[in-house]
Amino acid sequence: MKFQNRVFGLVGICAKMANWNADFSGRPKSTSNNEIFGSDKAFKYPIKYLWDQEGEKVLYIKSFKEEKENIQPRSLKERYEHIFDTKLEKKKKGKDVEVLKNLFSAMDVMNFGATFAAEDQNLSIIGAVQIGQGMNIDVDTSVEIQDILSPFRNSKKENADASSLGTKIVVDEAHYLYPFSINPYVYDEYATNIDGFEGYTKEAYEKYKDGCLRGVTAFASNSKFGCDNEYAIFIELKKGSKLALPNLSSFITLQKENKKVIIDASKLNHLLTEKVLKEVESIEVYYNPYEIQINGLEGQKAQFMNIFTREVI
Repeated sequence: MKFQNRVFGLVGICAKMANWNADFSGRPKSTSNNEIFGSDKAFKYPIKYLWDQEGEKVLYIKSFKEEKENIQPRSLKERYEHIFDTKLEKKKKGKDVEVLKNLFSAMDVMNFGATFAAEDQNLSIIGAVQIGQGMNIDVDTSVEIQDILSPFRNSKKENADASSLGTKIVVDEAHYLYPFSINPYVYDEYATNIDGFEGYTKEAYEKYKDGCLRGVTAFASNSKFGCDNEYAIFIELKKGSKLALPNLSSFITLQKENKKVIIDASKLNHLLTEKVLKEVESIEVYYNPYEIQINGLEGQKAQFMNIFTREVI
């Protein structure tokens, strides 16, 4: 079923003794002003991984093949042919409708769009879901460096008589805030030219929302163990509304009281005036009630829910 409501929102991700998004030096990614942030790619990856694990078609994720007794990553063309079980033929002019149909059947492409350049197919699809950079809004964050002793000596040093040392870099505690917007109408041009394609769907939106609520928590690696989804806000406009909301992350601040995280959304409350609320279909706030508190949206049409159980609080 076609989804026809634009959505603006926020997703909060916490990292405790973990490294949510490292740069090439291994330190948490930061701006030139030393502000820690996470990229949109870091945000998307656990969601795509979750979809892939649960049987959805996901194009833009690393996968491997065996070739000449070696394990190698697949190329874009090989990944396409693997998940769609078809050969990708060269197309010298125009856009191949069958390729577009296949691309839109992938959950990550339906949500995030695609840049597809393989076998002379040069396709660029602007995603319905656009995600900003996730700035750390915890001003007290510090970076911790741990020395790690390897059980093996350095094989590159012939005279090494001791185990090698390594490091693990984490933050003590950080709270990343990602803004996003969803414009389902961005696919309307494709819907009018591709038979059977209706555009951005309700199913795609629900899959994206589910990923925002549990993708990070469900994903566990050595560096990301300790990273969790802690809250998400979805402001869904009414069908046909032309209201445009700004980047919502600038309307949120974070404080701590007795080791509990307080998310202050009072500035966002000021944005949601009576005139604005006339354009709003619903406001859904999911959060971890055991560790955080969200203030400032009381009295609005917001519905508060447990991020784990999805039950109304």
